[in-house]
Amino acid sequence: MAHPFPSEDWLAAFEEILNSDEQYARIAAKWEGDIMFVIEPDEGTSDPALQYFMDLWHGKCRNAYVVGLEDTDAPKPAYIFRATRSQFLQVLKGELDPMQAMLTRRLRVEGSMAYMLRNIPTVLDFVRCAKLVGIAD
Repeated sequence: MAHPFPSEDWLAAFEEILNSDEQYARIAAKWEGDIMFVIEPDEGTSDPALQYFMDLWHGKCRNAYVVGLEDTDAPKPAYIFRATRSQFLQVLKGELDPMQAMLTRRLRVEGSMAYMLRNIPTVLDFVRCAKLVGIAD
């Protein structure tokens, strides 16, 4: 079932896919690092900015939730991925390669690039799972 992106329903479906996907569990078995996705509004829209936090640990998503932009108790993740809604959608629809998006800074990354580069299969399989969610118009 497709869900609007971004939305809490989309995030919950993504968490469920990550936790039930055997391939992701195997490939990400050594991954240690939580992630914050900062989804910025596209220029000229009135869409609000959103933040998704995902606690990823050894091939499982231990928790995923929306974090308020003004939340002073927000977790300090190992990685922050920042892009506009349309750029995230391009990655999710397979129109933009995630590695190319990072290298061209359309998807800005904060955190250890060395660790991420050593774990490219995990990153790519994470994106594969995200694409499985489906996006409702």
